[in-house]
Amino acid sequence: MGDTAQPRIDLLADNGVDRGRARAVLAEAVGGGDDGELFLELRKSESLLFDNGRLKSASYGTAQGFGLRVVAGEAVGYAHAAEISEAALRRAAEAAGAVKRGHAGTASEAPARSNQKLYTDVSPLDAPAFAAKTALLAEIDAYARARDERVRQVSVSLAGEFRSVEILRADGASYRDERPLVRLNVAVVAEKDGRQESGVSSGGGRFSFDTLIDPAFWRHHVDEALRQALVNLESVPAPAGEMDVVLASGWAGIILHEAVGHGLEGDFNRKKTSAFSGLMGERVASPGVSVVDDGTMVDRRGSLSIDDEGTPAGRTMLIEDGILVGYMQDRQNARLMGMRATGNGRRQSYAHVPMPRMTNTYMLGGDADPEEIIASVENGIHAVNFGGGQVDIVSGKFVFSCTEAYRIENGRLGRPLKGATLIGNGPDALTRVRMVGNDMKLDPGIGTCGKAGQGVPVGVGQPTLRIDRLTVGGTAG
Repeated sequence: MGDTAQPRIDLLADNGVDRGRARAVLAEAVGGGDDGELFLELRKSESLLFDNGRLKSASYGTAQGFGLRVVAGEAVGYAHAAEISEAALRRAAEAAGAVKRGHAGTASEAPARSNQKLYTDVSPLDAPAFAAKTALLAEIDAYARARDERVRQVSVSLAGEFRSVEILRADGASYRDERPLVRLNVAVVAEKDGRQESGVSSGGGRFSFDTLIDPAFWRHHVDEALRQALVNLESVPAPAGEMDVVLASGWAGIILHEAVGHGLEGDFNRKKTSAFSGLMGERVASPGVSVVDDGTMVDRRGSLSIDDEGTPAGRTMLIEDGILVGYMQDRQNARLMGMRATGNGRRQSYAHVPMPRMTNTYMLGGDADPEEIIASVENGIHAVNFGGGQVDIVSGKFVFSCTEAYRIENGRLGRPLKGATLIGNGPDALTRVRMVGNDMKLDPGIGTCGKAGQGVPVGVGQPTLRIDRLTVGGTAG
């Protein structure tokens, strides 16, 4: 990613903009401010949906543009455009540069260089051909229907994108990254005695479609979606009340991400609106609870070779054995808090300003056997998969609906449950963790995180956990 490397895509040159003149415009806009950059992006995307035995929709899109940012203290000036031209750059520079009026800043040091490469730079949209993808979707549909006579409906989708980004700084330094992202989603509806229930399984990451079209990959997700649907056909109404909860490993980490992770982002702590504000070095979780944000994992959905400010992605310890030891930081909040940027400056696209965001956030494993954890619970539920939820990012209060859960009675798994919801407070729940499993697992590559109207791909994960006395909402009479 050094300046001497030849970029696959040069959006300035491709749009007839002289690089030297673009640097001069940027330097004038940023001069006297504390930080800033020109963010250039080309994004290509493709999606196909096969539903009810036919190709229901297909789309292909291309978008490009730039965002120009000027930072002055706590204030940010930002302007963006889909037109990449010198005239558009000058208009953006004038608008964004207005934020520094009356401000005498000192230019921040540029991000460190890195040669880390965490995923392929080949676009997943290049192969296989469209006809091969539609044939694959039909094959997946046929396989799912043949697995069980109770299958009534199958929906399969493929999605891929390729983003080429460049971060140009006022001193001429350039940071580039090319980011693939693919995903397969399988949904199955099964019926028994007039009752219909559904199951969903998905997977993806920063790699080519070759992984998704491997029969071992897509058959696993068909079988998993069907398993969930058949389990739900046998489910009974969930009980309600306060009880002990065992969270499964993997995707259940979405609760940790939403109810705890956002509270560990730098901007909320700088503004003192997080439940974790002012608690650095103090105990915020039970002993044995350690939480990490790691953007350096190869091929993972939330990974980044560099973030959207040019900072190399890193592995940041957030909570270590129950003690708060770190926050996730972009450049602006790190500077204002006297800390270092951690490679968590992210944005949805060129039309959005960067802010501290999670990458792959997960809890480290402990030493308890998962079966031992379940056996320790007298009265509770085992929550395996989750659907929608609501979270107050500032307070950490959450409500999550379970799409797969089981009753636990006298240390044994009982009937599957329908309509269970988990209600609680993330920071409080961390102090109620009683057992941490030795089976830490990441999600299958499906997470998307929303914050301030921006969505970015993320990863989550955790081991099996026992959390005491969570409120469970149910439908049992």
